[in-house]
Parts: sequence; C-alpha cells; structure tokens
Amino acid sequence: MAGQSMARIAQTGNNPFLRFVAALSTLAGWCSAAMIVAAVAITCQMIFIRFVLNGSTVWQTEAVVYLAIGATLIGLPYVQRLRGHVNVDLIPIALGRKARFTLAMFTLSMSIMMVAIMLWYSYEFWHLTWERNWRSDTVWGVRLWIPYLALPVGFALFLLQLIADMVAIVLKIEKPFGLEDA
Repeated sequence: MAGQSMARIAQTGNNPFLRFVAALSTLAGWCSAAMIVAAVAITCQMIFIRFVLNGSTVWQTEAVVYLAIGATLIGLPYVQRLRGHVNVDLIPIALGRKARFTLAMFTLSMSIMMVAIMLWYSYEFWHLTWERNWRSDTVWGVRLWIPYLALPVGFALFLLQLIADMVAIVLKIEKPFGLEDA
C-alpha cells in the first residue's frame, strides 16, 4: 500500500527474548544465503568438470539439491522476520482494532500449531535416518541424517520466530499485521 514501508522487519523493542530470536533468525538467513552461494559455486564447478574437462561428476548434483532444500528450510525464520511472505491484508485492513488483534492471534496460533506438527514429524523422520544410518542410493552415498537435519532445525527456528511474533503483538511491541489503528 502507498505510504507503508515495503521492508517491514519484526520489531523487538528491548525485549531480550525477541532480540535473541531476531539474532537467531538473522543467523539462519546468513546460513541460508551461504548455502545458496555454495550451491551456485558447486554448480559452476560441475559445469566446468562436465563441459570443459569432459569428466563425470559424482557428488555435485546431489549436494546442490540438498543445499537448495536446506537453504529453503533454514531460511524460513529469516523470511518470517522480514515479513517476506506474500501478504494479503484486505481483511485485516477492513477490521477494527480488536477484531484485527483476534485475527492475528488466531492466524499465529494456527501457524504455530501447524509448524509444531511439522517439527514433530520432521524430527521423527530425521531421527529415523540417523538411528538406521540411512545413506543415499547414489555413488556418493551421503549419510542422509546430515542433509535431513535441515528439516527439524528449519522448522524449530521458524516456530521460534512465529512465537516471537505472537509475543511481540501480545506485549504491544508490534501491531497486528503491522497495521496502525484506524
């Protein structure tokens, strides 16, 4: 909307919990960016090996896939902190202050519940791969618990950021949906 800043970052105030979660989310964002850079570098190396040296690659494609997926999952809390997800605010704009607060609490509660379920099942899946020492069916044979660790870590950090968002609204550090009262 006109007049609103497009780069709205989650507010932390002087709250130590919110500042800690913001720091974790920012660190996750940097790790995610590093994974993307590594995936691009590995892709360039793979292209050089295949087309310049006419050689074969063993691990590069699999590594790039795991890095891209890991970057997506580890980057979730950072995108949430920056409010980078697609946002349709027609309903919150039309609501009054109390209804907007109620809607924010409802949507955050549902999001927290869904991400908590995803965290539970992703941890269970990761633990199974670790316990049974599963390996990929490729020549590289990577131990799958290593790339699959991005699942519970990403969802745990995302859950923490969602909880921090709810705390910020409850403590009135941030407005529901970032909208000022009409």
